[in-house]
Amino acid sequence: MSRLLHVDSGPYAPPAPARELTAFSADGARLHVEVHGSEGAPAVVLAHGWTCSTAFWAAQIRGLAADHRVIAYDQRGHGRSPASPACSPDALADDLEAVLEATLAPGEQAVIAGHSMGGMTVMAASGRAAFRAHAAAVLLCSTGSSQLVAAATVVPLRAGRVRTWLTRRVLGSRAPLGPVTPLARRILKYGTMGPGSAPHMIEACARIVHACPRKVRHAWSQVLDLLDLDHGVRELDVPTAVIVGTADRLTPPAQARALAAALPHCTGLAELPGIGHMTPIEAPELVTGTIRELVHAHIQVVSEESA
Repeated sequence: MSRLLHVDSGPYAPPAPARELTAFSADGARLHVEVHGSEGAPAVVLAHGWTCSTAFWAAQIRGLAADHRVIAYDQRGHGRSPASPACSPDALADDLEAVLEATLAPGEQAVIAGHSMGGMTVMAASGRAAFRAHAAAVLLCSTGSSQLVAAATVVPLRAGRVRTWLTRRVLGSRAPLGPVTPLARRILKYGTMGPGSAPHMIEACARIVHACPRKVRHAWSQVLDLLDLDHGVRELDVPTAVIVGTADRLTPPAQARALAAALPHCTGLAELPGIGHMTPIEAPELVTGTIRELVHAHIQVVSEESA
């Protein structure tokens, strides 16, 4: 699996962390956590999506670590976090709480960015005490809160029961993805990325996604199929920015517009022309810049002289 975990050169090669640790979730699940940058810098927490890993955030880590403390973790069963039989929205929320408590000082706040299932993690945790104590602002990338299978346009048919049925079987397939071949890259690009995605972006995504164990991929697909976090959106009362690609087939722009309309404090909705579902890789500068803007606007940095 390690040979597929990530690319080893270029902008999407994950940088080495300043330190690594293990956070323990409420049920004892072990979570691999990486910390990049300086300990005294403003904090950013990154939650990746379904079938991905910390490697997915390589561009954001590289862009932010010079003047931020960037915390990234592997969702349970993904990357270097062992699989767990407990797969649910509550487990996602438990895991994010565990990471926040393991890496942030009491009262310390961070900007929390979630992509796809990582955004759903944020919604699931929005009412939790640790989240409320530590979240200064949020970025939701390429995500939705409910009706995910019915809304997806991966299957090129009109919306309805037939498309939903076929989409459920495509996304919930138990088949192994196998090696990263030219055909595999084309399939992944069609399903998850915009038509103009560069080959090095597709390669990075393919290696990360293909590294996810098929049992883990299937287990979480069942959770996403039944997901309903509309209540979590309404409870997410910190400043929240939303980003979506206009070519996103997994969580189309209508999902992002619904989030923006329901959020108590939406700071803006950016719809990126021609970009697909993998926004942090397809539009790295914009995603990184949005995180940086949220930090600047919502985290008060205390200098050593005034501390």
